[in-house]
Amino acid sequence: QVQLVESGGGLAQAGGSLRLSCEASGGTVSSLAVGWFRRAPGKEREFVGAISRGYDSTIYTDSVKGRYTISRDNAKNTVFLQMNSLKSEDTAVYYCAADSILGVSRMARTYAYWGQGTQVTVSS
Repeated sequence: QVQLVESGGGLAQAGGSLRLSCEASGGTVSSLAVGWFRRAPGKEREFVGAISRGYDSTIYTDSVKGRYTISRDNAKNTVFLQMNSLKSEDTAVYYCAADSILGVSRMARTYAYWGQGTQVTVSS
């Protein structure tokens, strides 16, 4: 059973940066596709980006392209979400999710394993 733990959330000013971590146990991130999702207050859960297993191809939702970067550190069994040029509309609870699918997916239902979420608050 894969377990995921997010960390790195907090308060940032608009234009600032945060790096979220998603550490896996019970499985190796190199063999997992990992997606990041977020839920803002009063809104539905939204896809942010994902990294495939193996070749590390990535996809992002349009609103974060050029600002967010997903990477993987196999030695730490961790996937990172680097968030730059933060905006107030990035405020949300961020979740990482994982599954052994090939490729990447924007669909939350694709992912079997989920972390508990970490709060990101961006002040303007």
